[in-house]
Amino acid sequence: MLTIAVPGYTTLTLQHLVLDYNGTLACDGQLLDELVAPLQQLAKDLTLHVITADTHGSAAQQLAAVNARLEILPQKDQDKGKQQLIQQLGAHLCVAIGNGYNDRLMLAEAALGIAVIAPEAAATPALQAADICCLRCVDALTLLTRPARLIATLRR
Repeated sequence: MLTIAVPGYTTLTLQHLVLDYNGTLACDGQLLDELVAPLQQLAKDLTLHVITADTHGSAAQQLAAVNARLEILPQKDQDKGKQQLIQQLGAHLCVAIGNGYNDRLMLAEAALGIAVIAPEAAATPALQAADICCLRCVDALTLLTRPARLIATLRR
């Protein structure tokens, strides 16, 4: 569990990190190498959930070195499936990271939503639904491993 008190904003008590796969953790289906170490570090404090349609069919293999629960969604209503996972886990306990249009509902629902632009870009509705936007997923993960950065971004 991570507890982060953000002055003038809220105290976040996080148990779950919910991550989109393609476009967030991966580019063209390949997990970005720079993410393995921070994901392994965060898995010590949070339960990691990677949620994807697995467009490239490689998510399980690519995530073998990461202690994460892989959730494969059907092609239809992925946005609602991602939102439902956040609700089932307890939205107030979740941080979500994503980039796509189908991530917008989970980003809005989670206690903390982080949109990433990354190599595959970001959908404007995802950016609008998020609390924070980062250029790269590694930067989003660093906000959690170095919470002073998160505090500096959100404090009022």
